[in-house]
Amino acid sequence: MPRTPLIAANWKMNTTLAEAKELARNVVGFIADVTGVDKVLCPPFISIGAVAKAAAGTSVMVGAQNMYFEEQGSFTGEVSALMLKDLCRYVILGHSERRSFFRETDEAVARKALVAQVNGIQPIICVGETAHERQSDRAVGVVAAQVRQGISRISFDPGMVVAYEPVWAVGSGLPASPEIANEMCGLIRKELGAKFGSENAEAVRILYGGSVTSKNIGDFVSRRQIDGALVGGASLQAEEFAAIVRNTASAARAV
Repeated sequence: MPRTPLIAANWKMNTTLAEAKELARNVVGFIADVTGVDKVLCPPFISIGAVAKAAAGTSVMVGAQNMYFEEQGSFTGEVSALMLKDLCRYVILGHSERRSFFRETDEAVARKALVAQVNGIQPIICVGETAHERQSDRAVGVVAAQVRQGISRISFDPGMVVAYEPVWAVGSGLPASPEIANEMCGLIRKELGAKFGSENAEAVRILYGGSVTSKNIGDFVSRRQIDGALVGGASLQAEEFAAIVRNTASAARAV
């Protein structure tokens, strides 16, 4: 059975509460009627409730950008799966910015993925190599290891998502080529198959992330191994994000 494409908006550390409400209303208005593609908005923590309210009763889902691997306790400043489970369907885990700026490890990502799964939140597990790792021919080994460790604690769930986001492409305006993205997403699916079985791996959606636009999204989602995108900067522009969603739906229908 064909995998339904998924487009997830990662707003990162942008938007005030008022701006998030307005952006969410505009985005929902533009894309709620688009069929054939799943849509997820991942705003900052303070705006999740407001965005969830704006999306309520529509086809647009809500996710968080991160969470801690403990469910509760003396962890000042952290947010747990218990706090998110009534608001979010998805949670982004192991984004390259979390790994680089906050020194998150593969083990931390694995622990977070397990807690998310236990609480009924679908993890979007992010993996990807740096420019130096690609230039030194280490991309395959790095990404394979990140996938293996990231999924090491969880059981198979067809709703889980993995996102390939080469660090050198995120926010650079220089996306990976569709050929490289497809090759690396195929590698990820192979690693999923090694743990969960090849048939189960075929059910998992694998996204590309890194300087995605409405102009290049079709080139990515038309590739067999790529099932959508994790969109950063372009998701802060309601009309551009809507165009990405619509172009994804069109490309999926054409395949």
